[in-house]
Amino acid sequence: MIFHLSALSIIVAIVALLWYYRQRIFALASPYLPSQLVARLSNYTPLQSYSFADQQAAGMSSSNFDLEANTGEGSSESRLGLDEAGVEEVRRIMAIEKCTFDQARLIRHNRILAKNGIAPDGTPLDRKAITRL
Repeated sequence: MIFHLSALSIIVAIVALLWYYRQRIFALASPYLPSQLVARLSNYTPLQSYSFADQQAAGMSSSNFDLEANTGEGSSESRLGLDEAGVEEVRRIMAIEKCTFDQARLIRHNRILAKNGIAPDGTPLDRKAITRL
C-alpha cells in the first residue's frame, strides 16, 4: 500500500512539474516539431500575406523599427516583406516570453550572436581572440 502511494505521489509530482514548465519545454522542443503542430499548440497564427503592410498590421513594427517610414513612397526597398523565418521566430518569442516586439527582436539577435560565438556587447567569446593591442 505504501509503495503504491509513493509511486502515485512521484507520478503526480512529475506531471505537476511538466505542467508548470510546459512553456519552457515547448520552447525547447519547438524547433524539432512540425510547424503545423507548433502553430496549433502555441496559438500561433501564420501571416497570410508577407507584404510590409500586412506585417506592420500584424504587430511587426514599433517606433524603433518603423516599417512604414522605411518602405514608403520613394524608398529603394525592393523586398516584398520581412524575412519569413525571422518574423516567425520573433512571433514565437513574443508568444512564449510574453514580451514586446522590440524585446523579442533583441532576444532573437542575442541568440544569433551567441550561436556565432559573440557576446551581447559584440566582443568575441573565443579566449584566443585578440581584442586589445
